Amino acid sequence: MTATMRAERFYSDTKRVELEDVPIPEPGPGEVLVKVAFCGICHSDLSLINGTFPPQAPVVTQGHEASGTIAKLGPDVTGWAEGDRVVVAAGRPCQACPNCRRGELSNCLRIKLMAFAYDGAWAEYTVAQAVGLTRVPDNVPLEQAAILADAVSTPFGAVVRTGKVAVGESVGVWGVGGVGTHIVQLARLVGAVPVIAFDINPAVLERALELGADYAFDTRDEGLPEKVAEVTGGRMLDVAFDAVGLKVTFEQALNSVTVGGRLVGVGMSAESPTVGPTAMFGLTRKQVLGHLGYQNVDIETLAKLVSTGRLDLSRSISDIVALEDIHRGIEMLERQQGNPIRILVKP
Repeated sequence: MTATMRAERFYSDTKRVELEDVPIPEPGPGEVLVKVAFCGICHSDLSLINGTFPPQAPVVTQGHEASGTIAKLGPDVTGWAEGDRVVVAAGRPCQACPNCRRGELSNCLRIKLMAFAYDGAWAEYTVAQAVGLTRVPDNVPLEQAAILADAVSTPFGAVVRTGKVAVGESVGVWGVGGVGTHIVQLARLVGAVPVIAFDINPAVLERALELGADYAFDTRDEGLPEKVAEVTGGRMLDVAFDAVGLKVTFEQALNSVTVGGRLVGVGMSAESPTVGPTAMFGLTRKQVLGHLGYQNVDIETLAKLVSTGRLDLSRSISDIVALEDIHRGIEMLERQQGNPIRILVKP
């Protein structure tokens, strides 16, 4: 192993991403060094670059959806071996705040996010906590495994944990790109019916139908409320997921929820929606729930679903770019060229 590696470094002062040679990190106690196989390009990566998300470090290696093989074990690491195929968790709980002390690590008050607060995996190697690793079954391709660490696990957490979608409940998904597509698939997998996709792109809506949506509607349709009522027997939606995070999508989704229903906000932006008059909000007993991330056990569950053929992610990898071509991958995602579900970096 050489002493240096290639890594894409983000500079917060100039908002630029540069390919550089940097020292290969050394794993500390309880850590492992992972040779990166694939890493996703996520909208949150773009949000750091364009300034929507505030920087947490002056210089950082981006990329938080990573799969690879263990290259080196740090001190005191047991249960793992060099060569093991793994997915890296995208966050490190502080283990000291009140929530962590209660065992609620996923609700850590001072969680450090990979690729924001510490170096990520747009690089040849990355360091990870051994307790945050998930083993990848041999029959699961590493490119599909990479996106389990956000693009699929965040939707899983939204559907199963925050939204608590039950069998037979009606579900609507606003924005069926990288996150929304997997919300559609997972909502169907847990037994939601009907599952309705909402978007402005006809090609994306057609793809949503192919991947499990029962209906797909253009959000600009003036008769949208009537269409939703028609396919839900007049009830409207039990659960709506906003995977976009704009004011218009949030409010349209909330207005489509039935009395006592839930809106789960997954997408993020700088816009500020409203819930409308508090009198009506209280009378309709609607719930608005924010969602972020997943629990590490969710990655293991998803890997098992992919391994056994219950969850098909074969269409989720839209393109793979080399580390040297990261700017092309970023541009493709920004411009939605080819309507990507996920674009991966291969170091």
